[in-house]
Amino acid sequence: MSEQKLAVNEYLKTDSDYLRGTIQQGLDTQVTGSFSDGDQQLIKFHGFYQQDDRDLRNERKAQKLEPLYSFMLRARVPGGICSPEQWLDVDRISSTLTTSNSIRLTTRQTFQYHGIPKRNLKTLIQGLDRAALDSIAACGDVNRNVMCNPNPVESKLHQQAYAVAKELSDHLLPHTRAYAEIWLDEEKLLDTETNEPVYGKTYLPRKFKMAVSVPPDNDVDVYTNDLGFIAVEENGELVGFNLVAGGGMGSTHGEVETFPRLADDFGFIKTTDVIKFAEAVMTVQRDWGNRVVRKRARLKYTIVDHGYDAFKAEVEKRAGVKFEPKREVIIGDRGDRYGWVEGIDNKWHLTLFIENGRIKDSPGKTLQTGLREIAKVHKGDFRMTANQNMIIAGVAEQDKAEIEDLARKHGLLGEVLSATRGHSIACVALPTCSLAMAEAERYFPAFIDHVDALQAKHGISEQAIVVRMTGCPNGCARPFAAEIGLVGKAPGRYNLYLGASYEGTRLNKMYKENIQEAEILAELDGLFERYAAERDAGETFGNFTVRAGVVKPVIDAAQDFHG
Repeated sequence: MSEQKLAVNEYLKTDSDYLRGTIQQGLDTQVTGSFSDGDQQLIKFHGFYQQDDRDLRNERKAQKLEPLYSFMLRARVPGGICSPEQWLDVDRISSTLTTSNSIRLTTRQTFQYHGIPKRNLKTLIQGLDRAALDSIAACGDVNRNVMCNPNPVESKLHQQAYAVAKELSDHLLPHTRAYAEIWLDEEKLLDTETNEPVYGKTYLPRKFKMAVSVPPDNDVDVYTNDLGFIAVEENGELVGFNLVAGGGMGSTHGEVETFPRLADDFGFIKTTDVIKFAEAVMTVQRDWGNRVVRKRARLKYTIVDHGYDAFKAEVEKRAGVKFEPKREVIIGDRGDRYGWVEGIDNKWHLTLFIENGRIKDSPGKTLQTGLREIAKVHKGDFRMTANQNMIIAGVAEQDKAEIEDLARKHGLLGEVLSATRGHSIACVALPTCSLAMAEAERYFPAFIDHVDALQAKHGISEQAIVVRMTGCPNGCARPFAAEIGLVGKAPGRYNLYLGASYEGTRLNKMYKENIQEAEILAELDGLFERYAAERDAGETFGNFTVRAGVVKPVIDAAQDFHG
């Protein structure tokens, strides 16, 4: 019997000489703005993707020009924290080395650059390196940027949780020196990478996402991750975590064997055992994950296909420690605390709303200049949130006025924000994302205007509703965990999903397929009318749509997300 043929990416990784491929040769070739097909997969491990401006594709084709290729680079910033000095470097790089002249905060607590010409890639990565930042493993079949609740109030607990997130990120980096050799001009050393202790020669079967949450906040959407650690505290001290595993948002339209999924609870572990369990989960996924069908390669499918009990037993065996019963914790709000809040250390923290995370200057809203000016005087740190916002953290009482004046002057503060807009996010989508089937970032603000108007019409403006939009079902803005999820199907057309819990502990379900704005708004108009009239006290919109039978609850994603 012949051996099963693996997914093409598996052969690319095997033959890549630990992620080197022919990237250097591609970089030296300036006759094209692109890399070869194989290297386009390998450069993801180095933190960037090849893209082109889809708005200009047809025009350039008519002119017999290749597509306007550029690159999107995502940085690795564990827990989303950087210093003001680092932010000034991030800003300078954006202004001098990208054509977009903007910075985008992502839904994974880091920043990314769009519109980097191939000739600028190396200079840009070296600039990040000088700022003690990098893009290693920000993409690719590896552990991606580790998220951590940026809670500025419970400062001590956050600091302890952040230390764990940072340790996870550093410990689980690939060991290959390909990044240092290609981008930082470091010399190739002999016999330095006969192995990758966690990843092996073929790395993971697919991307791997990890988050650390500090209840009651669930801003990191911990259950949507491959691996999540939910902090458990006693008397203000971190004692350990409830471990959850097997979440993931991506799916493919029309293919019922693919589906989003929320993570399973596995039990409590001590803080000292976090690295053991993280390695155990990742190596089980490395060895058991599907390397034949790439669409079924995420950890969620490994757990479904092998069974919860078998997976748990193998993780315990590899960790050398058994799970304790999970501890009771409260999972609450997924939003950010806007405006000023005071931490227990008597420092102040200012959370700024950045619509869709896009930091750029426009008339009346000079957001990029504003953050630059704040960075010049700020003495604390900058914290990117999982909702694409920015916290100016650790501000002394005497410095508050200056920071606030700068924020107001540049349009970063002062706008009246609806409860729903403050809880809602969208992915980049068109024109740069190659996977996008419909608009998201460019259209989303106008769509939320419509939602706000409908909530006002029915007298429910005070109720935050989690709304998320993506241009495709890969789910970068976690739409399947939204009370109202819109997933692009074609230009101007979306699948409408309803019924996720407000706290992020239940998926939504498709309500209407392939509909346009007018029908979406008509449906929401009727549902909001019912919600206003029939809701129970304190009932969230997602819970109402399930209780009222608008959609059935998703209890087991493998069985009933599509059913």
